[in-house]
Amino acid sequence: MIPVSLLVFVMAGWCAVYLADTLLRSSVTHRISYESWLASRGLMLSPFHVRWQTTMFNRLFAYCARINPRALYMWFNSGLVFGIAAMLGSVVLLIRTLQQTIAQMTTDNPRIGDPQTLQVVVPGVNLPTSQLAYFFIALLLSGVIHELGHAVAALREQVRVNGFGMFVFVVYPGAFVDLFTTHLNLISPAQQLRIFCAGVWHNFVLCLAALAFLFLLPLLLFPMYATGAGALVTEVVQSSAADGPRGLSVGDIVTGLEDCPVRGVEDWTSCLSHLAHTPQTGYCVPVASLQPSWAHGRVGHLNIKRGHSYRAATGAPIGQVSTHVGAFKRLDGTMDCCSNNSLTDLCFSYIKSQGRSSREREYACMPVRKMVTGTRVCHTDDDCAAHSHTASICVTPSLENQTRFIRVTHPPNTHMLFVGYPPHLQYAVSLTNFVPRFGFLHLDLPVFLETFCKYVVSLSGALAVVNSVPCFALDGQWMLNALLEATLASVVIDRQKRELIGFFLLLAGSALLAANVALGLWMVTAR
Repeated sequence: MIPVSLLVFVMAGWCAVYLADTLLRSSVTHRISYESWLASRGLMLSPFHVRWQTTMFNRLFAYCARINPRALYMWFNSGLVFGIAAMLGSVVLLIRTLQQTIAQMTTDNPRIGDPQTLQVVVPGVNLPTSQLAYFFIALLLSGVIHELGHAVAALREQVRVNGFGMFVFVVYPGAFVDLFTTHLNLISPAQQLRIFCAGVWHNFVLCLAALAFLFLLPLLLFPMYATGAGALVTEVVQSSAADGPRGLSVGDIVTGLEDCPVRGVEDWTSCLSHLAHTPQTGYCVPVASLQPSWAHGRVGHLNIKRGHSYRAATGAPIGQVSTHVGAFKRLDGTMDCCSNNSLTDLCFSYIKSQGRSSREREYACMPVRKMVTGTRVCHTDDDCAAHSHTASICVTPSLENQTRFIRVTHPPNTHMLFVGYPPHLQYAVSLTNFVPRFGFLHLDLPVFLETFCKYVVSLSGALAVVNSVPCFALDGQWMLNALLEATLASVVIDRQKRELIGFFLLLAGSALLAANVALGLWMVTAR
């Protein structure tokens, strides 16, 4: 659901603007001066919509339209080809997205299925409030570049630009250009197509530029930031499993999760996924250090607390492991032989030979930090025998089915020990691939550049797709009309028939887009 506080804030803001506008327009003494002030600054106000228009950028557009005419001709012809292809591709993509949405609506688990390429974005719902600045700036930039393409293409085709402007609708910013309609109707359909396709073409180019910048970012920041040395912690969620004296801190560099090396954020994510979907790792410990808590003793029912980060190493040394009356069976069938709320001890299981043919699983409660510090990981006793000169055995933490024990390496600090569901550790910290080479450099600069580029790629690409759809009031409407005039004029002689064909195509495209938006909005806000 949409957060009530956000909805109240937006509604209160627009109500205040609309009330002030109504009072000033109804005032006998201030009405004329107020309307003159709005007109002189190109401002227009209406419910949930504010618009600003100016001619101050017209000279800049004209200058850009005169740069290398031959190169611009090739540039906008490329945009024409892309626009036609994008119009067809956007319809296919919307049909595919609609199928995915309907499939998710009819299943009990909406997370099952392929991720959608296009999603409705609602600030505060599926867009974190901490990311709003990135979203709105990237959206505005994408809109400005889109309209810049229209303006330069129009001036190159001798169509006058009346002005450029920006607007805010509810909370979404945007931009527009005002073209002289009479000039636009006098030029050929091919010229019109170059103008109408220029917007989505420039969005596509901006998307590619942002992708290239994102790909080259490690090289561009190489003199100031190093990569490949680990994942740098930039934020730790308070009271999470990664927080605390023996947890992770901002500025720590994570280099490993158990025996899985971490060279960057991608490795961090893949290692956690691997650990979550593979059996629990074991550890090689000397046989002499084990004293069992007999599994065939009294059995009770306990639930281990999830999400612990073991921060202390108090308790008996390895050679003096405390014993218990019995191992307790949890509700999921796994065994526990330690106190339910212990933050220092953990129940380990191992296989003990009882003669040549008999092998029995036993359990021992051990001080976890001392037990796993400096030990080799294993899966069977043979792994320990191959790398140890003393009699060693492979012990495995006895945990609930989806719970894992993970050693997080972040030198020069001691290991952070985590017990819980691996995705919880992923959500507890924010990391980056970029490690500052100098102390005065800010940790968040690469994060800001990465995040902003990702938003530009996403939003500029989305604008290119949505505006290409043959839909009323979008660029796709004018692109389709110009394309039909350029291709069907010699086949369908009657202009009214061509317009009727265009109308039904636009109606179908509008219905397709409306269905995607309506169902996508319902999926985001109601589920």
